[in-house]
Amino acid sequence: MSGMLNSVDQRTQLVGENRLELLLFKLNTTQIFAINVFKVKEILKVPKLTKLPGSHYHISGVASLRGESVPVIDLRGAIGMKAMGNDEEMNLIITEYNRTTQGFLVGQVQNIINTTWADIQPPPKTVGRHNYLTAITQVEVEPENSRIVEIIDVEKVLAEIIEYDISISEGVLDQELVNHMHGRRVLIVDDSSTARTQVRNTLEQLGLEVIEKSDGRQALNLLKQWCDEGKNINDEILLMITDAEMPEMDGYRLTHEIRTDPRMKDLFITLNTSLSGSFNDAMVAKVGCDRFISKFQPDLIVGVVQERLAQII
Repeated sequence: MSGMLNSVDQRTQLVGENRLELLLFKLNTTQIFAINVFKVKEILKVPKLTKLPGSHYHISGVASLRGESVPVIDLRGAIGMKAMGNDEEMNLIITEYNRTTQGFLVGQVQNIINTTWADIQPPPKTVGRHNYLTAITQVEVEPENSRIVEIIDVEKVLAEIIEYDISISEGVLDQELVNHMHGRRVLIVDDSSTARTQVRNTLEQLGLEVIEKSDGRQALNLLKQWCDEGKNINDEILLMITDAEMPEMDGYRLTHEIRTDPRMKDLFITLNTSLSGSFNDAMVAKVGCDRFISKFQPDLIVGVVQERLAQII
């Protein structure tokens, strides 16, 4: 099954094109789920798992893969459904998020589709705040027969299992810059409410005000509105911190649109993404952002803010 995955070089060709690849799978239900292929390292049959006393109840055990101990999460249970049973079909999707490797127990792994972020939509507001989706899309499973695919908010799943610390380490804050932070605004763009909360809580410790948008299209519309009103973007916000993967318009396309608009091309842009691996440098260089940082690292967020502030005071 690992042959389903493309090479890093092939996958980075999608960067800046507002496209993505989705790995489709089931959880032994009729519904089709998906995660972004960028996050997937390999797919395999479930090996022997070792139970760990006292571990989170959604962790089915630990798999030993080429000398690495990988925690395995029951994805169906983690998103609020009945836990997977030992008598059901199970496969293991190995992923890399936020510099950590973990496996997700799933049912049937189907295929990979190449699509565009313009066809990815936020989940309906009527599903409530506590759903585990970042987006939905439709795929054609056979001629004239399309199905809704639900894209899992893996960051929310992991945040409920791993407690992320948002405290700022001693010595990180430059006291000469602290007084210049109060009242300045930062635009954060992310489709995951969990990720937005983490960034917001970090920034608010610095006295910064936060403007939140859940996808690149919303953010671009706001920036263009300010420009159309004759406002200077750099007077409105100190910087923008954006996720890479979002419905309707991803962070790469958002950055490209900003860089090609003379009115806002000098905006300081930081990509804050759970993507990690050897393709990050290539992605950042291609789209022209100022900095790349991995998610859930408060000290790095503070460092970027201080770097930007030092440039303008």
